[in-house]
Amino acid sequence: MLTKQGDREINEDSAVIAERDNNYCFVVADGLGGHSRGEAASQMVTAVFEREFTSTETSASGFLSSTFNSAQNAVMALQKTEQAQRGMKTTAAALAIIEGKCAWGHIGDSRLYVFKNGRVKSRTLDHSVPQMLALSGEISEKKIRRHPDRNKLLRVIGIEWDSQQFEVSDEYEVSECQAFLLCSDGFWEFIREKHMCRYLKKSNNAGEWLRLMTEEVERNGAERNMDNYSAITVIL
Repeated sequence: MLTKQGDREINEDSAVIAERDNNYCFVVADGLGGHSRGEAASQMVTAVFEREFTSTETSASGFLSSTFNSAQNAVMALQKTEQAQRGMKTTAAALAIIEGKCAWGHIGDSRLYVFKNGRVKSRTLDHSVPQMLALSGEISEKKIRRHPDRNKLLRVIGIEWDSQQFEVSDEYEVSECQAFLLCSDGFWEFIREKHMCRYLKKSNNAGEWLRLMTEEVERNGAERNMDNYSAITVIL
C-alpha cells in the first residue's frame, strides 16, 4: 500500500487495509476540494470502512453496500459540523474478501482492476465526463487519461444523493481472480494497463508488483505537476 503527495501542497488521498479473521477489506479514497477539506473526506471514508469491517458480520457485497452508505452519511455530517459543504468530497474504491468470496465497489474515478491469467479481467468504470464520452463512442478509452475534462466527476461522496450513486459488483469466488489493483487517478494516469500486466507477470509478490508500477508512475509523472497518488495491490 502507498499514498504519496506528488507535487501538490497536501495529500488528499487516503488508503487503508483492514483484516478480521483472515477476511480483508482494502480501500483507496481521493479527496476533492483543496485546503484540507478533501483530505478530511477521504480520511473519514477510510476510517468508516475500517471501523465497519472490524465490527460487522456480513457478505462481501452486503458489507460494501452498507458501508458506502455509512461513509456518505459520515461525510455529510462532518460537512455540517465543520461548515465545509462546498469543499469536502471524495471518490472511493473498495474491495472486500470474506469467507472465500470477493466483491468490489466504487464511486468517482478511483479505480479497481481485476486480473486473471496475467491480464486485466475487468475494471470499474469511472463516474466522469470522459468515461461517459468513451462509453458513448465519442472518444477511445485510451484518451480518457489526457482528456481536458478528466477531472469533471459525475458522482462522489459528499454531495446530496437522490438515489444510490456508488456501484457494487456481484460476488465472485476468490479462485476466479488472480490479483487486484486499487488506485486513485493520480496513479492510473501514468501507467498503461499493458504495463500493469507486464509487471504483474514479473513479480513474486504484491509488494514487488506495487514497487515496479510505482517506479513507472513516478518516471512518467516527473515534471508534470503530479497529483496525489495512491495504490493497493493484492495477489491471491
